[in-house]
Amino acid sequence: MVIHEMSREDCLRVLAGARLARLACVHDDQPYVVPVYLAYDVQPGGKPCLYGFTTPGQKIQWMRTNPLVCIEVDEVTADDQWVSVIAFGRYEELPDTPENHGQRLLAHQVFLFGRYEGPDAPGREDQRILAHRILQSQAMWWELACTAHAARAHRDPPEPFSPVYYRVCLDRVTGHRATPDPRKVDPSAAPVRKEGWLRRALGFGRRSLHL
Repeated sequence: MVIHEMSREDCLRVLAGARLARLACVHDDQPYVVPVYLAYDVQPGGKPCLYGFTTPGQKIQWMRTNPLVCIEVDEVTADDQWVSVIAFGRYEELPDTPENHGQRLLAHQVFLFGRYEGPDAPGREDQRILAHRILQSQAMWWELACTAHAARAHRDPPEPFSPVYYRVCLDRVTGHRATPDPRKVDPSAAPVRKEGWLRRALGFGRRSLHL
């Protein structure tokens, strides 16, 4: 196996094509890692970002306290053929504002049906609507958040459904790609040694003793 360091452009291409990622945050020196669905986009200034959707929970509480996070994605084809990318960035919550009052209705429709098809108000391109449009490029992007909320529905008192749209603005990315070692000999492809005259003679002698 040969491990290659990936360029920033290659790392961003892997992030753009990934669906499931692992998000790590830290609070009081305690790390916490969870699987999340994220969608890649580039802001007008050229800043790459990953957008996400969730409901309040431990990771949101921790990221509100410490917005510095780390994200990992990987693609594994075989033991000696894989890609792993790690991105460092800052958590930014996209708050609900009076200008996007329709987002709560939108979020409830997402919770029930998984996709919102209704028209947006003319001229409204706030950050939550933008995040929603970007996330819709990923199938079942809402599933993890809504499933986690449903699992907590038995609590007393039950938690209200409060959607959280967020993005992670990426500062630094690093990645490695593993490929099979071309110098490694495949045993099935190894040449068969021809039997020499001495080995044939010795084999004939052994066979003669058993006659």
